[in-house]
Amino acid sequence: MAVLAAVGRRQGWWGQTPPLEVAVEKVMVRSLVETVLASGKIQPITEVKISSEVSGEIVVLNIKEGDAVRKGQLLAKINPEMMAAALDRNEAAVNNAKSGLASAKVRLRQLQNILRITVEPAYKRTAKLYEDKVATQAEWEAARSQYESAQQDIESAQQTVEGAEFMVQSAQASQKEMREQLARTNILSPMDGIVTKLSVELGERVVGTIQMAGTEMIRIADLTRMEVRVDVSESDVVRVKNGDSVKVEVDAYPGRTFGGVVREIANSSSASALPGTGGADQVTNFMVKISMLGDNQGPNFLFRPGMSASAEITTRRVAGALSLPINAVTLRDSEGQPVGSGSDSGTENAEERDSEGNAQGNAQGQVGDNESVGSTGGIDREVVFVRQGDTVEQRTVVTGIQDDRYIQIVNGLKAGEEVVVAPYSAISRDLTKGRKIKVVSQDQLFQSKD
Repeated sequence: MAVLAAVGRRQGWWGQTPPLEVAVEKVMVRSLVETVLASGKIQPITEVKISSEVSGEIVVLNIKEGDAVRKGQLLAKINPEMMAAALDRNEAAVNNAKSGLASAKVRLRQLQNILRITVEPAYKRTAKLYEDKVATQAEWEAARSQYESAQQDIESAQQTVEGAEFMVQSAQASQKEMREQLARTNILSPMDGIVTKLSVELGERVVGTIQMAGTEMIRIADLTRMEVRVDVSESDVVRVKNGDSVKVEVDAYPGRTFGGVVREIANSSSASALPGTGGADQVTNFMVKISMLGDNQGPNFLFRPGMSASAEITTRRVAGALSLPINAVTLRDSEGQPVGSGSDSGTENAEERDSEGNAQGNAQGQVGDNESVGSTGGIDREVVFVRQGDTVEQRTVVTGIQDDRYIQIVNGLKAGEEVVVAPYSAISRDLTKGRKIKVVSQDQLFQSKD
């Protein structure tokens, strides 16, 4: 009986695994373009929000939304009556201060004249007579006291003049401030552009920015220069750099593609909650600004603020790259075993993806660095399965860039070698070194699954 069993195994009557049906493709030379996809909104590169610095009622409104305006043009006017009255008070205060300064200067000159004409000569005569023993000491002391008192009066008058000068400066500063406040009742355009938003009406009261956060009245934008602001995930933003070329598709113009270039990449991230998670899980994105090439000419502008757009950012190009379909590359641990092969649910999901022809996305998720630390602590490697007659050889490869279908093979394969590319469930789990295979077309492979 034992002899019969041994003969049967050698003849293939029983005990052998049937060959696995697979599809293969040759390693080919292709030009690969690595891209990053993102979506966002079109916005002007330059846009200003205008608020009034003073509070009050809008008494003049010279614009409407969509109007073209020039720098320095009067857009609106806040009621200036209170400011004008305050300016009149300030001008009166300035005149009063100037009058006080003039009086102080006159008083100073009077005291200086009294000292020079009367007090100082009398003091000198008394001092001479006292030296000649003609005047008494009491007369000399009285003259000296009168002289010193006159000097002190002059010093006091000089201080009064300086104080009056400061009063004039203070009043003039208040006058200048009030004139500026009055001028700020005129809302002028800070730039050439288009009124993209008008948030107020004639007769409406607004709050000025001097007291608190002011009322936004008007937005003006330069619609001739537009950009797309997209959110790029943290895993992709490291591949994007300033100057990268971009293809932009705008939802308002289906079937058309516009050119762009990356001009700014945010240094700080913006975190947002994933839909349906209630804020428990968050996704981290970075804003990337893409300048649209060509002017957005009016009056009927092609692009308008807020339009939805999607961007395909070209990050790297490789001409003449050895490449394979992404599905052909999978991960194996240091012993050549499938990574995470113990999950039945994962196997079922992989088979479902194969039957739908959607294994590419799964393969892209598997392919990362050429080596990574596995869940068991070993080193996971990127491998492919090379056809060797009716069996396969497991071979470690070094990968490079990838597009949506193909991945570059930097090292490990030669052009013309045949590599298993489907089904992905077999590549990720079932194939091992020396496993027998049966080569069929991909159409036949997936039809047999159905």
